[in-house]
Amino acid sequence: MSYVPAEDRYERMTYRRSGRSGLLLPAISFGLWQNFGNEDRPLETGRAIVRRAFDLGITHFDLANNYGPPYGSAEANFGQILRNDLVPYRDELVISTKAGYDMWPGPYGEGGSRKYLLASLDQSLGRMGLDYVDIFYSHRFDPETPLEETMGALDTAVKQGKALYVGVSSYSAEKTREAHAILAELRTPFVINQPSYSMLNRWIEPELLDTLGELGLGCIVFSPLAQGMLTDKYLGGIPEGSRATRGSTLSPDLLTDETLEKIRRLNEIAQARGQTLAQMALAWALRDPRVTSALVGASSVAQLEANIAALGDLEFTDEELAEIDRYATESDINIWAKSSAE
Repeated sequence: MSYVPAEDRYERMTYRRSGRSGLLLPAISFGLWQNFGNEDRPLETGRAIVRRAFDLGITHFDLANNYGPPYGSAEANFGQILRNDLVPYRDELVISTKAGYDMWPGPYGEGGSRKYLLASLDQSLGRMGLDYVDIFYSHRFDPETPLEETMGALDTAVKQGKALYVGVSSYSAEKTREAHAILAELRTPFVINQPSYSMLNRWIEPELLDTLGELGLGCIVFSPLAQGMLTDKYLGGIPEGSRATRGSTLSPDLLTDETLEKIRRLNEIAQARGQTLAQMALAWALRDPRVTSALVGASSVAQLEANIAALGDLEFTDEELAEIDRYATESDINIWAKSSAE
């Protein structure tokens, strides 16, 4: 049978404006960084998750050229889901992709050059079967490429009709400001920055959030659950088969005794609120109105539904926030810090 989305899907989600732009995003967006590669799970599992996400009002699906594994497979699999289920609803979706990290061999397969970014976007569109993406990101700042060239490539993507908006990911406050000045002169619709942010990784608070608010840019945070650390998975240590044991982006070295103790204390606060730790972590990440959306992934429909349930309680008392601040401290887990510091 053909997929028919839930009629009440837009009643189930809160939408927030991306800075001062006209673009609204769901408070929780869906990221395909993990679990959608050919080496992860059957396509039908991912298909069920994406359909359920749309049923629950998630309109924004976030990808990058090298999501997999192997590289490109998340976009290819998402393209198949689009063709099977979501093509009739394309105008109800915000689909984003990125380029910046390594994608193919040789000198033109990573970085911020015009050569790489525009070639990568064409490949991404081909894998997903799309004429355009809604947001095309520079996935990281490249210190070896003039920022004018990188931003000029984003501008070209818009002028070619291959992207409606542009964004940056893991850019510092200073580089975001420089990028904004270039894109403003080009009259390019720059609408958002995508930084990592969680209760254990608060680097955006001293400067970046203020800069985004001043410039009228949105903020969509990734890894708000600290790559699964802010769930009940690690309360008793590192379980076999978890991401921390698979040699992926979550190194067991990040799960120190000190960090695990913080996680347990935060879990106690969440329980007192009647939430899971993951739900409280998502609600906390969204507490600042300058944060437009939080990106979540999921390996099952049940996990997705549990995460979205965080929207049922986004309010914190001053006492709760003060107690959270005792344990929500920097834990040296930001593996993207190099891009943000350059």
